[in-house]
Formats: sequence, C-alpha cells, structure tokens
Amino acid sequence: MLAEYAVRVERTRGRRFPESPHPYRNDFQRDRDRVIHARAFRRLENKTQVFTARVSDHFRNRLTHTIEVAQISRTIAEQLGLNVDLAEVLALVHDIGHPPFGHAGEKALNTAMQMHGLAFDHNLHALRIVEDFEMRYAAFRGLNLTFEVREGIIKHSRDYPADQHPELSEYLLDRRPPLEAQLIDLTDEIAYNTADLDDGYEADILSVQQICNGVPAFARAFQVAQARYPAAIEKLQFNEALKRFFNQLVTDLINNTRARITAAGVKSLEDVRNAPQRVAGFSDAVDAERRQAKQFLYTHLYYSPELKADKDRAEKVVAELFDFWMESPKELPRSYREKAQGEPLARVVCDYIAGMTDNFIAEQHRRFCGS
Repeated sequence: MLAEYAVRVERTRGRRFPESPHPYRNDFQRDRDRVIHARAFRRLENKTQVFTARVSDHFRNRLTHTIEVAQISRTIAEQLGLNVDLAEVLALVHDIGHPPFGHAGEKALNTAMQMHGLAFDHNLHALRIVEDFEMRYAAFRGLNLTFEVREGIIKHSRDYPADQHPELSEYLLDRRPPLEAQLIDLTDEIAYNTADLDDGYEADILSVQQICNGVPAFARAFQVAQARYPAAIEKLQFNEALKRFFNQLVTDLINNTRARITAAGVKSLEDVRNAPQRVAGFSDAVDAERRQAKQFLYTHLYYSPELKADKDRAEKVVAELFDFWMESPKELPRSYREKAQGEPLARVVCDYIAGMTDNFIAEQHRRFCGS
C-alpha cells in the first residue's frame, strides 16, 4: 500500500528512449536490475570506503556499503509507505560515481580539475555513467533509466542551482525531489556513521572509551549493553551498543519524517515537490547526535595519523596520473582519445581515472609513473 505522496511507477515520466513494458518487472525494478548488472556497479567492490590499504577482508568497501544503504532504505521506505523499488535503486546507484581511494581520491581529482577551470562531482559523474559510459544495449547508449532514477542521482544529496547548471534543466532543479530520493542521503549517513565506528574499532584505531567520550549516544547505548550483558566480551557489548545506536537513528528518521509530513500538510507527490524545504529528516535532538558522531569520525578516524600515509599516497597517485595523461594523451586508451576530440582533455582524463578501481589505478601508476 503506497501513501498518496509516494512515487507511483505507473506514473513515471518515462525513459529517454521508449521501451516496451516488461512482462513481469515494473520500470523501477528493471532500473534496479540494470544498475546491479552494470560494470560500474561491479567495480565498487574494489573501491575504498575508508581503508585504502585494507588489512582485513571484513572492512567495508563501496559495494558492501552500498548494499547496507539499500537495506536501510528499503526498510524506511516501506514504513513510510513509499515506493520501495525506487528507494532501493536510488540506494544502489548513489555511490556509482565515486572515484578510487574514497574521499582522498575525490579530493585529488577535484583539485586537478580546478587547475583547468573545471570540477569533479561524483553525482554528476554518476549521471554520465548511466547516461553514456555504460554500453550494454544495441538500441541506446547508457542504461536508459527512468526519469525518477536519473533525477534522484542528481538530487538525493544536494540542491543544484538552476542558474549554475543549465545542463540539468530537465531535472526540475527548482523543486524538491520525491521522498524516496530525499531518504538516500540520510540512510547513507546512518550506514557510514555506524559502520565506520565498527571498522575503526576493528582496526584498533578507535577504542570503546574513545567512542564513548566523543559520541554520547553510543555511550548511553554501551552502558545499557554492559548492564544487560555483563559477562559478554567487550566486542559483543560493542556490537549491542552499535545496534542500539543504529536503531535509534533509523527509528527517529521514520518517526520524525512521518511527523514532518503531517506538519507540512503533505498529501501528494506534488506537495512534496512544492514544499519550501526537504521533508525527510531527523529530529533536532537526534540530528545533533548524528553530527557529533560524524565529527568524531572525521577527527579520530578519517584524518587519523594511522590513515594519513594512505590518504597522502592516494592523492599523490591520482594527481601524478592526471598530470601524466594531460601531458601524454596518446597514452590514453583509444576510446578516451576519441572522446577527447569532442570534449576537454581534462574532462576525459577525469572520467578515465574516476572509473578506476583502487587496484587498477595503482597498476597504472606503477606502469606510467614508476612507483
């Protein structure tokens, strides 16, 4: 049972290239399957989430993180009466535009592009992937996804000013995205705020005491876990606390979004699109705790001394390869040399690097830069 404000697949604005209906899959289910079978999606398995030089097979990568975001998104969408199929495909595609080496790679790639008056944005790159780079069908380039999925790729995490992005004019930049898309940035944060605490603890970079000191919501949950399971080893108490913190974030997002829907008088999808601000969101109190956890992770994990050498190395690899191909474009693969005849070389080099896995870019750096 869909709520009146949910996106209905039978009312989709359709695909760029019309296709006949599938006999037993709706359009959003077909989009989900196209994303899962895309080459760019498979490459997420070998792209960094937090740890570039992973020392454990248990740490998250972009692919496992994406699967976790999809699970959370489906659960919340169902509770809110939203279109679960649309929420799922948006979760599965939300990180498909990320370059190798996580945020360090993205920072280095954007810095390199700025030297040429351009920029790198993983949402815009994701759109280029599904619209152009993926080549699986004889009838059209790209994946030919529905409008609602393409719109969600662009608008799930930020608002793009219409006057600065005329190339995105078809995506209703002056209006809010549907709730299915609004959820994704929030479920993304739930996933990585909790998972990165877990991986940081497993990596012996973060201690329980450290986390309790910096994340009060986790500290409260850990006290409950200790009282309930006093004989359990610390790791199991940690798991119980993290589960409680996770459930707090999910439950609050469901309840507060439901309350905001009521308070805003939202009765239809058009009401969602015309709302003065995004409707989905945490309560003020829980959002403050979410920000505390996020700031703690930036300070004590992402920019920790233990990860600094890996981040510096990642930025060096991206920067040096970018400069190499700008100076020696003849060393690019043939397809990229051909694209450079109609697009700025910097954009073509950026596209090539952004599509690489951690392993492949390291191999290319050894080949062309000698280290």
